[in-house]
Amino acid sequence: MSRVKPRMGATDADSVRRMKRESTDERSRGMQILMEARRYYDAMAKFREDRERNIRYTYGDQWGDEVDTPEGRMTEENYIKAQGSIPLQNNLILRLVHNVVGTYIQQQTEPVCGARDRKEQQDAEVLSTLLHYNMQLNRSGVLNARSLEEFLNSGGVVHRLSYGWLNRKMDCWTINVQPNNFFTDVNMRDFRGWDCSFVGEIHDVSRQEVLGFAKSPAEYKRISEIYNQVKDLGRESSVWEDFGYQDKNAANDFLTPNNPSLCRVIEVWRKETKPRFRCHDWNTGEVFVVDAEDYNEVVCAENKRRKEQARLAGIPENEVPWIEAEWFIDSFWYYYFLSPMGDIIDEGETPYEHKSHPYVFKWYPFIDGKIHSFVSNVIDQQRYINRLITLQDWIMRASAKGVLLVPEDSVKGLNLSEITEQWSKFNGVIVLKMKPGMPIPQQISANSTNIGIHEMLALQMKLFEDISGVNGALQGKASFSGESGSHAQIMAQNAAVSLVDILNCYNEFVLDEAYKVVKNIQQFYDEKKIVDIVGMKFQNMRNFANVLDMETNISITQSTAAPNYRDRANEFLMQLFQQQVISAEQLLENGDFPNGDKILQSLRSQKEQLAQGQMPEGMSPEVMQQIQAGANPQAVAQLDRALRA
Repeated sequence: MSRVKPRMGATDADSVRRMKRESTDERSRGMQILMEARRYYDAMAKFREDRERNIRYTYGDQWGDEVDTPEGRMTEENYIKAQGSIPLQNNLILRLVHNVVGTYIQQQTEPVCGARDRKEQQDAEVLSTLLHYNMQLNRSGVLNARSLEEFLNSGGVVHRLSYGWLNRKMDCWTINVQPNNFFTDVNMRDFRGWDCSFVGEIHDVSRQEVLGFAKSPAEYKRISEIYNQVKDLGRESSVWEDFGYQDKNAANDFLTPNNPSLCRVIEVWRKETKPRFRCHDWNTGEVFVVDAEDYNEVVCAENKRRKEQARLAGIPENEVPWIEAEWFIDSFWYYYFLSPMGDIIDEGETPYEHKSHPYVFKWYPFIDGKIHSFVSNVIDQQRYINRLITLQDWIMRASAKGVLLVPEDSVKGLNLSEITEQWSKFNGVIVLKMKPGMPIPQQISANSTNIGIHEMLALQMKLFEDISGVNGALQGKASFSGESGSHAQIMAQNAAVSLVDILNCYNEFVLDEAYKVVKNIQQFYDEKKIVDIVGMKFQNMRNFANVLDMETNISITQSTAAPNYRDRANEFLMQLFQQQVISAEQLLENGDFPNGDKILQSLRSQKEQLAQGQMPEGMSPEVMQQIQAGANPQAVAQLDRALRA
């Protein structure tokens, strides 16, 4: 192959260097990246339109679609009003979304870390504790619930994982990303997103925040000149938006912020290429990558050192475990922060140990790269239900209800208002001069509502449940009078089968997020911080360095905070305690009992007092004397039983 297509040189293979060399200046290079980002952003316009429509239907604006009318193009709501009718709606989609979110919350699951090697299981448990601490810090309960709601509405969810200063703390943070501001490589086809090569986000920040990118006075001056046209209006900027009714963080244009007092910054993460060496150390089994310029210092020098050691020890060279290296073109994540004019505010290779971008995203179902939300499947049924309700109301208002029919010749000389008043009274009297053969006054009430609307409405309600999979059993409705609780539970479990796919897809998103959170914890936490977080639970563990280096498996399991999980674990420990396999201290250390820590501390305090020859409170002096004498084994057994109790 080398004779057909020669290898590229190191300069050509390095995409960052090549782009710098081919660009006339920094702004032209930044503009090329900016225009590529804009193409990806514009390609996701259909996703943003569908998301906006789905959210309208979910939260009550279900007559906002535009239609062509003789008077021009207008919304369905205005068209119905123009015809003198009232646009009615019965919002079933919101109840549907809340039922699915409630089903997810009731699962009470959480990601946990596990080790393949049982010797490292305690290290994995420490990582699980750190992960759960970080989840509590980021309020993951409400964050995951609202993210699932977004996932059901739009078919996508995005989080950003970073390390920095927030809420007066320096820690690992999980930030929800507005999907309208996010864009990805549209050439992806892998459901897991492993073939992604381009991600980015639009940020609208204050002038002070964008100046925080500066690392020197010269950079501060350069960034200040870039955004010199933006005025910091401070609190006055709130006049540009209505709270709760227009998303001021959603980008309507790629280059211009909605709020003129904010600075637009486009964050881009792109896969670049670079010549590197892929190395396999046969001594440790480790596979790692080094830059081409570091090859001699890392690989050649180490092999030379091993060769010299083997010569001194009399070991043949063919038995020395060398570091084998292979030249290849490596792809890596490289970030850019750009201004709308193409200025590169900051750039560099990914600083994270997981060697990826800081985003976690999931699209559903992503067949052929297309996104279809859960809510979009039932919009047609919701529209037809609203149409039937509006039609029923219009027919009822237009039908005759208690109209009085009076022959004209019978009421000559009479006041019609007096006739109306007397007719509405239960003891009213109307005097009429009737001619022979003249019909008497009669009241007309037309029952024109029973034309099949009720049957059609019931059919659409049934189709709504069948299409969504959220039927009455999952909503907690009894299917028949006197239904037992066990039968209702089985029916609810069977009904939840239709939601397994979408909830499993969302759990994959939670797993991907947990993996990057664990990697950030291992990178940015130190041993002192770990000890402060894990506390007494791992007090016997002295070496936390393995926790920061180990590779772990992460899986979704039932939460240890779930009542049924806690009861089963406590019951198992109580059986071991009753069989005298474990002590009272081990029972309290590993169990989850009310006031367990307080009781454990009291037991340890009694042990310390006994070791010092003191008598603990509540213990008889006779037992204490026998223990000190050490001549009565029965007293020792009695003390052990007292401590166990």
